[in-house]
Amino acid sequence: RVAVIGVKGRGDAHISYFLKMQDVEIVAIADVDPNVVEGALAKIEKASGRRPVHHTDVRKLMEDKSIDAVSIATTNQTHSLFGIWALQAGKHAYIEKPMSHNVFEGQKVVEAQKKYGKVVQHGTQSRSMKVMRDAMAFLHSGALGKVKLARGFCYKQRKSIGSFADGEAPKGVDYNLWLGPAPVRPFNKNRFHYNWHWYWDYGNGDIGNQGVHELDKARWGINKQEMPSSVQSIGGRLGYKDDAETPNTQIGIADYGDVQIIFEVRGLDTDPFKAGADKAASLKVGNTFECTEGTLVAPTYSSAIAYNPKGEVVQKFGGGDDSMHVRNFLDAIKANKPEMVNATALDGHLSSSLCHLMNISFRVGTPKPLATEKAFEKSETGDDAFSRMKSHLKENGVDLGTTNYVQGRKLKIDPKVEAIVDDPEAAK
Repeated sequence: RVAVIGVKGRGDAHISYFLKMQDVEIVAIADVDPNVVEGALAKIEKASGRRPVHHTDVRKLMEDKSIDAVSIATTNQTHSLFGIWALQAGKHAYIEKPMSHNVFEGQKVVEAQKKYGKVVQHGTQSRSMKVMRDAMAFLHSGALGKVKLARGFCYKQRKSIGSFADGEAPKGVDYNLWLGPAPVRPFNKNRFHYNWHWYWDYGNGDIGNQGVHELDKARWGINKQEMPSSVQSIGGRLGYKDDAETPNTQIGIADYGDVQIIFEVRGLDTDPFKAGADKAASLKVGNTFECTEGTLVAPTYSSAIAYNPKGEVVQKFGGGDDSMHVRNFLDAIKANKPEMVNATALDGHLSSSLCHLMNISFRVGTPKPLATEKAFEKSETGDDAFSRMKSHLKENGVDLGTTNYVQGRKLKIDPKVEAIVDDPEAAK
């Protein structure tokens, strides 16, 4: 018996996944917007013959002891909070990405999962897809040698969201509940459905939206189960002016000492990244793993290809769909084995924290002219990405001579205690 919290967008996808499962009954939903509720209720009733209960206040849903598990597909600032409430109420929790809105929250979900012993699955569904599981096993086998650099890409065009005056919330919407732990402020349509991703109070930008998938796969590929020793990020909201706060152009580097992750966000129109020895592979969203004996390119959730140093195909990988992740969650519940999930609370926390740390570096950064030659502290890989970023911006009409970007500070991190050191402003 499951409940879906937040039924627009990803929440609607969760409903579709659960409806495919013969051993699941969707008994309740929660959403503060009545304008999206009826469609969800009707969809469930049509497919299952049963109409679930609707709660406006998720806390009432948590009181229902007959509910075994919840899936959480709300705004980012409530992901961890609702997940912890579910665990405290004796329920298992599927928490959409990113698992947390900040590093501290992720730490608390990990603690709560250990304390209450319930199943937590993070919504990075690539972890359950055959294509990625096979590709990662191949990578970890050493077939391509040692991974030197993991790249992640989110080249997704994001047009200006414009500017709107504050106003009244849509009829029936409990805006105070929607805000949750976020600061109180007047309603603005630009901060509501979907566009909330681009405001720090509720979202984490595209690096914490699409990007957390690629950062999770990058960390999986380099086989690290701790935070990096340093992080630096640069970028800005470039090419247009609108109400949003998060960068539409961003580069972040996470350094683990023996290997690095570099991640790129481009929200303006762009050509794909060319990968592999012969640059024949291209991707806009996905990952590459540059190894001592070749390259693994994973341009989508459904395919991955390994190349040797000459650019010749060594092996191809495929298979799987999103519903496998939900199935894995349900199987872990039925077996009462939280360790069975493919994306644990710790996985969700560590991968989400990469997004948060890169954003922190950016947010405590300093404006610098785009005409600057170097943007990163002692990183040829970063400066190469910066050079490509500037060419990309120029192609989109951005004047490099008069436009500033934000050069984020390099943050030193103590992975043992998961804390930023020697930078009180960033740590706060």
